[in-house]
Amino acid sequence: MTPDAPTRALASDIDPVRFEVIRNALLAITEEMGATLRRAAYSTNIKTRGDFSCAFFDRDLRTIAQAFAQPSHLGSLAHIVPRAIRAYGPERLEPGDGILINDPYLGGVHLNDITLITPVFHGGALFGYVANIAHHVDVGGGAPGSIGVSSEIYQEGLVIPPVRFVKGGQIDRDLFAMIRSNFRGTREISGDFRAQTAANRLGAQRIEALAAQYGADPLAHYLEELLRYTERRTRAAFAEFPDGRFEADMLMDGDGVTDEPVRLAAVVTVERGRLAVDLTGCDDQRKSPTNATSSQTYSGVVYVLKCLIDPDIPVNDGFYRLIDIRSRPGSVVHAQHPAAVAAGWEIAMQLCDLMFKALAPALPDRVVAGTKGCVCNIAFGGINPATGEYFTYYETIAGGYGATLTTDGMDAVQAHFQNTENAPIEETEANYPVRILRYALIENSEGGGRHRGGLGVRRDYAFPGHAPSFSILSDKALHAPWGLFGGAEARPARYVLNPDTAGARELPSKITFQMAPGDVVSVQTPGGGGTEEALERDPARVAADVGQGKISAERALSVYGVVVDPVSHTLDEPATTAARSETLPRVRP
Repeated sequence: MTPDAPTRALASDIDPVRFEVIRNALLAITEEMGATLRRAAYSTNIKTRGDFSCAFFDRDLRTIAQAFAQPSHLGSLAHIVPRAIRAYGPERLEPGDGILINDPYLGGVHLNDITLITPVFHGGALFGYVANIAHHVDVGGGAPGSIGVSSEIYQEGLVIPPVRFVKGGQIDRDLFAMIRSNFRGTREISGDFRAQTAANRLGAQRIEALAAQYGADPLAHYLEELLRYTERRTRAAFAEFPDGRFEADMLMDGDGVTDEPVRLAAVVTVERGRLAVDLTGCDDQRKSPTNATSSQTYSGVVYVLKCLIDPDIPVNDGFYRLIDIRSRPGSVVHAQHPAAVAAGWEIAMQLCDLMFKALAPALPDRVVAGTKGCVCNIAFGGINPATGEYFTYYETIAGGYGATLTTDGMDAVQAHFQNTENAPIEETEANYPVRILRYALIENSEGGGRHRGGLGVRRDYAFPGHAPSFSILSDKALHAPWGLFGGAEARPARYVLNPDTAGARELPSKITFQMAPGDVVSVQTPGGGGTEEALERDPARVAADVGQGKISAERALSVYGVVVDPVSHTLDEPATTAARSETLPRVRP
């Protein structure tokens, strides 16, 4: 039966065809901005890995449209753009201006993520703003890549308050020179800043053209209806969740300065189409880089809630306004100045998994088991022996995705809100003085289950002819990604100096150190957790995993109770039946 007031119903004065055209045009503009930024960028991190996002805001600084390319920037753009413009003063803006900011304590995230905001004018009046945020490979500070083990924000790089970086469509040469003098790898960084400027210039042109086509006031009316439409659909989607209080907690590895684990706790309350998330039980902020700004925390939470509803629901202020997040200032999820925040995305990533874990009893068919659970920031830099120039490199490493009740977890992916791509060996070695000695899936790293988790990744780095500084800001070495509904946990992460040698040494998940000549660093990410009992997995699928080298024949027997010939990789059905009958009490009816 069709309800009397369907949730998708539009106001009577809104043409539904024009509404859809405008809605998709706005999204297409943000996506075109992203394509421009990516094509024009210099660094592997932006042009290949896609570590950026673009969005459009109305004159009231409400998020209207955002390309869903990099979900980690959901909350960061929604927070930093309004606060930056209000701090700078919208009355000071003129056509062709561009406001630059990365201040973590003015709505920002870690310092590498730099936002450029450009006002859009039509008919001499301010109509809205386009913005993009991009991760720069270096912003200064104590370690190449600006992700070293630090204890306060000033050690992490250059803090940029809201400043007019672009005037009349041209980059301010003096300000640009000051910024470049504080960053490592200036050739790449210069190109990336110009790419951000080009992306915003195109976005502003496209929005202005849309306003000219429909008229500024009619278009603004449709934008208002878009927010109401999104709110109605989001409220209806949240109303499908069972009302109640759901909670979970977890531990992270040490904070990088001490070995004391970091405790995170989430309480989710669902009531009549609204969600409240209480994070006040999380630990106090640390004198270390393992702290998140409120924007990073917000991104982790809203990402999960967006995953749990219809993917067609737009991402804008109408969605955000139905989510209440309570955090305690001075905690690791709501750091206060001058706390360091370089590893803040590690906390936000853990919150993604924690939210799914908390909501598993309420929405078992929509959640995933524990993923790799770490962003796994890797950075290194020094003098390039071939050119004599300073170089800096940054990337994040993929890992296993958690299983659902109907699917296996994916192997070797950037989990949850990361959504960046893996850096190819060929491009990395062609552009930086590094050799990737090994890049492979890690056998037996999955969490067992009827549906298994995905496999983690091993990536080994060597540096012929030089010895750079190397930083790791990651996690999950001590607390493995968990399984759900009876599934097993995955293999935890490992970080090893000079692996497979007599002098091999385990490294902590957060460290900055000076390499010695000939050193090799092995980064081994976790797998994903499984769901339901491993002995319930289809034996044919277990045999296929053995055949593909994802698990060993020994693990097939010990974890899944499946006998597979180690040479031919064929399933021995009678032996499997016998092996499983010996452990039958472990299998649920």
